[in-house]
Amino acid sequence: MSARAEPTFVVYIDESGDEGFRFDTANSSTRWFVLAAAVTRKVDDARLVHLARDVRARLNRPALCHLHFRKLDHQPRLFYVGRIAESKVKVVAVLVDKRAITSPETFRQESRLYFYAARYLLERVSWYCRDHKTASDTGDGSARVVFSNRSNLSYDSLREYIARLKEKSKSGDVRIEWQVISHEPAGICALQAKSCAGLQVVDAVASSFFCAVEQSALGYTEDRYARMLKPVVYNHHGKYIGYGVKLWPRELERGLETEKRFSWLRETYQ
Repeated sequence: MSARAEPTFVVYIDESGDEGFRFDTANSSTRWFVLAAAVTRKVDDARLVHLARDVRARLNRPALCHLHFRKLDHQPRLFYVGRIAESKVKVVAVLVDKRAITSPETFRQESRLYFYAARYLLERVSWYCRDHKTASDTGDGSARVVFSNRSNLSYDSLREYIARLKEKSKSGDVRIEWQVISHEPAGICALQAKSCAGLQVVDAVASSFFCAVEQSALGYTEDRYARMLKPVVYNHHGKYIGYGVKLWPRELERGLETEKRFSWLRETYQ
């Protein structure tokens, strides 16, 4: 494959929750696994650096400290999310209820669930980039995808998985726009979140949606952060579910109209 021109978009990806299936034990896995993306135009990428800098200053944090959402108290979280909601990013979140997966053994293999969620995430990111490239944009319409580095994840394996998806898309139901997403090293990389403002922003996004679905030790969820992000959540002609917010397994969508745990989704994203 020949070298691509400069990308138009940069996509930052991070997760919240774990991929385990050990429930009802002393060291239980989380029920939910969330994988999220924050998309920005490459020319606007520096705005995320300024956003993180301004949040640190407002919260009286050191200039280069790592903004880790889960370590912030509630009020600082609200301020941080509020700043993201005012920014020029567009976000996508894939919410996986592991208890609802009918064949969990399929996803016990290391990184299998992560890869599967990444497929859904990259589909939606690619649709957004495809539909929002303008004549005035620089670059070729493609996206540079930056994953938050995980020590137990092989990014060579991830690229191979994406390459297999591309092959499957010729005959299957994979709906990634390949003019946007590439499995080549130039198109996908992994960085440490502590040195990348975009990854710290998407950490806040993933954690915000995780808090909305995962019960605390005392049995409560906190959906305010996820509601606040609505201005920057990807929607297609006003439709958020299935685009900026993807529930999986798909059967979860049947409970959107009736289940109390999804009231925040009904009220904000439907």
